[in-house]
Amino acid sequence: MLRFKTKSLLAVILLSANIISCSKSSQNSSKPYVYTPPPAPIDSNWSFETTPVWADEFTNTGTPDTTKWKYDLGGGGWGNAESEFYTDSLSNVSVANDVLTITAKKQSVGGEAFTSSRMVSKFSMTYGRIEVKAMLPSGRGTWPAIWMLPDTYAYGPWPASGEVDIMEMVGYDPNNVHFSAHNSTYFAGNAKTSTMNIPTASTAYHLYREDWTPYAIRGYYDNNLVFTYVNAGQGSATWPYDQKFHILMNIAVGGSWGGIDGIDTTAFPTSMKVEYVHFFNIIHKTQ
Repeated sequence: MLRFKTKSLLAVILLSANIISCSKSSQNSSKPYVYTPPPAPIDSNWSFETTPVWADEFTNTGTPDTTKWKYDLGGGGWGNAESEFYTDSLSNVSVANDVLTITAKKQSVGGEAFTSSRMVSKFSMTYGRIEVKAMLPSGRGTWPAIWMLPDTYAYGPWPASGEVDIMEMVGYDPNNVHFSAHNSTYFAGNAKTSTMNIPTASTAYHLYREDWTPYAIRGYYDNNLVFTYVNAGQGSATWPYDQKFHILMNIAVGGSWGGIDGIDTTAFPTSMKVEYVHFFNIIHKTQ
């Protein structure tokens, strides 16, 4: 390594370096860096294909189609202090006469007092239209849901990577059906939610639908718009919905919301019936 022999030469070099450094600092301070966030998406009035890219019409008999569905199994409360043990037993989930039936029963399994089923689609998508035609269970203590979770938790554990509830209802508040969006800014009791009263929610089939575009998530009950959540362009903190999501269908029993007023054990067994599940591709447009 070369070393300088005299103090004077070293002083000249240091002074020159200092002048250059000050010159650069002066230039930087005159043009400070300013962060400009990306613009929020524009509503391009996206449309959707009319033929489903994935569907289950439940035309088989017996076990639901194993090429289309898998299951979350077990008990332990599922993060909500729930009282059911999820199974894939035919007594909890089956298909007959073109209808899927998910049944919650008073039955002790795995340390839980009830059994039920929680189905998970093997198909997932980013943006599109999702339709489910269903008739909901009844009974205090029931908590049916048709909802969506991400395939991978790209933005971190729940709620950071998002959740969309296309339909939730709690049995102690019958016929009030909720559409919600959860993320790291809005979640749990602070989630963005809209509610519609459907007087025949548990006695007739109704269409539960999500229209999901880069601009917004919109929820419809029987094709009536009930929910709109707009992408504000603030990143994953409010819009983690740019990843692939799959659908889940289940009946929980009890829990932090469904069990607030206790569980009426005489209401069981009770079932959610589903005529079909449809996924439609979005027709992309340039902004």
